[in-house]
Amino acid sequence: MYNWYVRLIALAAALALVVVVLGAWVRLTDAGLGCPDWPGCYGSLIVPADPTEVAAANAAFPDRPVESHKAWHEMIHRFAATTLGLSILLAAGIAWRNRLDPRQPVRMPLALLGVVIFQGLLGMWTVTLLLKPLIVMGHLLGGLTTLGMAFWLLLEHLRRNTVIRVRPRRIAKPALAALIVLVTQIALGGWTSSNYAALACPDLPTCQGSWWPPTIDFAEGFVMWRGLGVNYEFGILEAPARVAIHFTHRLGALAALLLIGFVGLRAARSRSNPAVRQAGRWVVAALVAQITIGIGVVWFGLPLFLATAHNGVAALLLLATINLNHATVTHATA
Repeated sequence: MYNWYVRLIALAAALALVVVVLGAWVRLTDAGLGCPDWPGCYGSLIVPADPTEVAAANAAFPDRPVESHKAWHEMIHRFAATTLGLSILLAAGIAWRNRLDPRQPVRMPLALLGVVIFQGLLGMWTVTLLLKPLIVMGHLLGGLTTLGMAFWLLLEHLRRNTVIRVRPRRIAKPALAALIVLVTQIALGGWTSSNYAALACPDLPTCQGSWWPPTIDFAEGFVMWRGLGVNYEFGILEAPARVAIHFTHRLGALAALLLIGFVGLRAARSRSNPAVRQAGRWVVAALVAQITIGIGVVWFGLPLFLATAHNGVAALLLLATINLNHATVTHATA
């Protein structure tokens, strides 16, 4: 049974990455409300296509007429997320049933199941609360938490026979700090996207033609909760608030570049441990790719391919940083 558990965890990690990228694709194609209800789409498990069904759907949701392409974007994401949830449910069930096997972790697979259940609730609230930015950002972080936990469990299997010789404190603590900074920066990215602030600063390296934008409103830009009943599709903030969000994301990117780059390069130069060295190289490679794509997103005016890739590579950078943290826990280093 343990082998089936490993297969399901590997499937869950792969599916979680796909779901994160699909979630970004849905947001960027303005399809977050492509299906105005949940869990179905206009009361059905598939998008209405027959003219009679479309007419009935439009009558039931007069404020949200059927846009088939947006609805299918949302439903593809939901189908993938449902498959992910089922794989985690099966893995958690096997972990509990196989709990007497010394190789079998139990607590973390069950915790992962709890996370994915809460993630489903966030998906529902994303729709029912009309794309409230705090919920959308939480949904993104929940998806990445699911991805990170599944990946960590997979690493636990791959490195379960590794002997810990020395706790690498000189890299372990900075690696943890890098992970925290990265998660914070990803949250800022989610806040930027959910408030439609990605192009609030259309120039580089300045913002609005200045190193410090002349019109910027941090107080309004970071109000986390604005009550219920507000439709946040396409954003509700004025330009100065969106500039504040985007500019903060840029400052966070600079901090992340410096810290994660330092940690990655330090790990990549490790002489006594090939696993830590290789993990550091992956961090540096993913970081360079992410910064390059981020610049391209602004430079080329938010093209869909690059903007989606920016989210996908952020997830890969997260995995690389998690891998480095895991390697520092299970391997000795200089």
